[in-house]
Order: sequence, then structure tokens, then C-alpha cells
Amino acid sequence: MKRVLVILLLPLFFACNGQQNPKPMKNPKELTEQQWKEKLTEDEYYVLRQKGTERAFTGKYWNVFEDGTYHCAGCGNPLFSSETKFDSNCGWPSFDQAIEGSVIYKEDLSFGMKRTEVLCANCNGHLGHVFDDGPKETTGTRYCINSVSVELKK
Repeated sequence: MKRVLVILLLPLFFACNGQQNPKPMKNPKELTEQQWKEKLTEDEYYVLRQKGTERAFTGKYWNVFEDGTYHCAGCGNPLFSSETKFDSNCGWPSFDQAIEGSVIYKEDLSFGMKRTEVLCANCNGHLGHVFDDGPKETTGTRYCINSVSVELKK
């Protein structure tokens, strides 16, 4: 009898175990600041949510030229291909173009300057700024991006 019961219940056990669906992530644009604080490191929160800037030549990717895709450290959205990364000698990772539709732009008048802020289109996380002093032989654009706001996936 026990053997029959085990044989009958065994497929049910495997069916339930194999179909676990993780709870989908809430829309990142709807996360509260407290939820962002819990999700991000202190440095990531400072840059992505408070529009901070890491010091030049200190970020983990400023001088890295490995193949892969740079994703938003906040939500995982693919942002930049390593094929568009170049050495600008500015101390931050620099790209001459973003993946189409991955970023949005906002006028930034902070610190008495007029700049264009670059934000992740998926979570509105601050990534850095874009300038028109990039390589003339490609796009002429330089996306100056904080290392802490991105993650390289090889």
C-alpha cells in the first residue's frame, strides 16, 4: 500500500517542483526609494538614484576593453556594446553610441553647466552624461558613464 501511494504521489512531487515560477520583478520605475536602497549597494544608489558621480579613474570599467555588453546595474537593461567603447582619457568608461532605445536623455543644468544627462530607459537610473566630443570617425559622440552604474556581461 505504501509503495502504491509513493508511486502515485511521486509524479505530483516532481510536477510541483519543476514548475516553480519566481515572482516577476516589479516594474523598476515603480520601485520606492526604500526598495532601491535595499536592492543597490551604497555607491550604486548614490549614482543611479541620487545622480552622483564617481571620481575619475576610480571605477572598475574606466580602463577595461573586454568583449561583452554593459547592462544597467539597477535593472539589467542592456545599454552599451563593448564594440562602441573607446579610450577618451577622461577617467570614465566612454562609448560612442548606446544600444538603440536603451537610454533616455534629460537636460541637466546642475552646477552652473548645461549638459545632457543619460538615464536608463527601463528604470530611469542615472548613468552619466553625453557630449559631442567623441571620435569624429564614428559618431562624434561621447557617452561618459559611471562604472558603478553598469555591469559588463561577457
